[in-house]
Amino acid sequence: MRRVNLLSSSVSRLATFALLAGLACSTLASGTGCTHGPATVQAELGEARRLSIDLRVQFGRAADASNRAVMADTDEASVAFAREAEQALNTVEHDVLALSNLAQSLGVSNELQILEGFKKQFADYLAVDKRVLALAVENTNLKAQHLSFGPARETADRFEAALAPLPPSLTTKDRCRAEALVATAVSSVQRLQILQGPHIASADDAAMTAMEKEMATLETQTTEALTALRGLVAPNAITSVEATFEQFKSIQGQIVALSRRNTNVRSLQLSLEDKPPLAAACDASLLRLQTALAQEGSKATR
Repeated sequence: MRRVNLLSSSVSRLATFALLAGLACSTLASGTGCTHGPATVQAELGEARRLSIDLRVQFGRAADASNRAVMADTDEASVAFAREAEQALNTVEHDVLALSNLAQSLGVSNELQILEGFKKQFADYLAVDKRVLALAVENTNLKAQHLSFGPARETADRFEAALAPLPPSLTTKDRCRAEALVATAVSSVQRLQILQGPHIASADDAAMTAMEKEMATLETQTTEALTALRGLVAPNAITSVEATFEQFKSIQGQIVALSRRNTNVRSLQLSLEDKPPLAAACDASLLRLQTALAQEGSKATR
């Protein structure tokens, strides 16, 4: 009978212990207890460290691709680099969200604070970088340059070649006058070509306006010279010259309009002046985040 009583007492004590253990386990489950043990903490810290490294890599990749989009010399290359930058930026945003969730789960307040600071810095960086990429892919200055070096130059050469035979076809009396008019027309068009380069490269609105006024004067001088020539030569001889000059003026107008938009100059300016300090601040925060998570990992193994 005594053995039965002892057995009954032991069973009772075991049941009580099991009940208390179950209650303790369920209480700790909401924090870092039975369902969030050392192995889980280590796994989550490992994933957090991996994400912080990838976050910094992807941010650097995005910044580099954005810079290459600005420096690209074709529309295709600019668009390709801009797309690469956007993909990397999307990965950054994904990594930030995943890392924020992990940091909250781990309860690491210092890392959460660093991450919140990075989010604000990244928002500032993103606002500038979006403007940079939108401008870079337009390539208006590059397109103006291609027009200047290609169609504009070819049309100016045809204009000069069409004028050359006119004075020799005239009598001695009119030849000197015609030669002077041809020289005025040719030099005016050449001066227009020279002004295209500085206009395309300029970032100063006032300077561009001054050049455009000079361009208008030169176009008027050319038109007046051709009108005067019309009174000296056969009408059909000057008609083709005037048509060629109209083509040149049309191309000139396109060059000025593209140059005025200044998307390459503006994107380069933003990349060199506005973006670097924002990118540096973001990278510094990401480095701090990596260091802090590495230290958390060391603490967890002690």
